[in-house]
Amino acid sequence: MTVQTSKKELPACPVETTLTLIGDKWKVLILRDLMPGKKRFGELKKSIGNVSQKVLTAQLRDMENSGLLTRTVYAEVPPRVEYSLTELGKSLKPILDAMWNWGEEYKRAQ
Repeated sequence: MTVQTSKKELPACPVETTLTLIGDKWKVLILRDLMPGKKRFGELKKSIGNVSQKVLTAQLRDMENSGLLTRTVYAEVPPRVEYSLTELGKSLKPILDAMWNWGEEYKRAQ
């Protein structure tokens, strides 16, 4: 299920706003995989793992509507589509880095 939000629908709390935009497990993994650069749909699906095509498509559309990534379609046969992060999407890197560091610390503590 895709939740589209406009500025007036966003929560007052900044943490809740961030979670609204990237709180889904797949969205965080999409961000992780697009940080180094653009990828095609098949590359994303393979690198993310156990996500259905339908869910991945819905998450990518939602992230595009939120302004986190761009979808570029090339006029080729067969058509080629690439996804890349916008500057807004790239601005989430410190959050992903913090999640990485926290996860590493947690795993060491176990």
